[in-house]
Amino acid sequence: MSDPRIAVAIVTMGNRPAEVAALLDSVAKQDVAPDRIVIVGNGTRLGGFPDLPGELTVVETEENLGCPGGRNVALARLREYGDIDVVVELDDDGLLTEADVLRRVRDLYAADGRLGIVGFRIADEHGETQRRHVPRLRAGDPMRRGLVTSFLGGAHAFSMRMLDEVGDWPAEFFFTHEETDLAWRALDAGWKVLYEPELLLQHPRTSPARHAVYFRMTARNRVWLARRRLPLPLVPVYLGTWTLLTLARTAPALLGPGRATALGGLRAWAGGFAEGVRTGCGGRRPMRWRTVWRMTRLGRPPVI
Repeated sequence: MSDPRIAVAIVTMGNRPAEVAALLDSVAKQDVAPDRIVIVGNGTRLGGFPDLPGELTVVETEENLGCPGGRNVALARLREYGDIDVVVELDDDGLLTEADVLRRVRDLYAADGRLGIVGFRIADEHGETQRRHVPRLRAGDPMRRGLVTSFLGGAHAFSMRMLDEVGDWPAEFFFTHEETDLAWRALDAGWKVLYEPELLLQHPRTSPARHAVYFRMTARNRVWLARRRLPLPLVPVYLGTWTLLTLARTAPALLGPGRATALGGLRAWAGGFAEGVRTGCGGRRPMRWRTVWRMTRLGRPPVI
């Protein structure tokens, strides 16, 4: 196919102006300029921005829609223009350290019409990639490239044609596991998900538990994910596996000086799990068994 037209989308809550400015500067230094840049102020007003390559659009929402909801706002605006083939979504506190990222993304999509999602590698300022940022079970080598079953929400590229077919982000998730829901839908529709570690986003080393809602939404959204996307026999297997893993990971803290904090997190997790069971999950459309087999062959069956 001919070279795809690329857009960059960034969602911010307005509390990282210096980081956003640095990210935009790294976008401006790319050796292939984006055709459009969309910045979403997620429940906030934004100031002005410097001149950038590509047409810049700023959208401000009245309320914080969560990460997936804010990104859907950017996608909706790009669809209004109707001239974008690939969108690159970047965390507002990230940084593109190399100037060839957008060119590499363009070339990947130009070479494969069934490439749906490209996940970047995320590393801190010391070049270290956290284990949780490697989208496979055997995460010892973050530089191992290949087809996978999930991707990192902080830095990735989407085929707009894929999104038109499988749908956008699950906005109701608000925070956590929205990437898995979207990846499973893409795989079920026959699209490829590629982890390309040569595409790097530098990002501060963080823990997802820094967010107050982390434990509740992690549990709630796992239940929703299972109810929405898994064949019925796999739902209890998936949820049972994650319950056991959660208890195993929490047990050491319960025996140490952080016992009160661990207990609080476990209570929030249990409350989120119950919420996921009793509330609507946004509609059920389970993946086909052949997708389960495809994911298993890729090294990550949808039970863990």
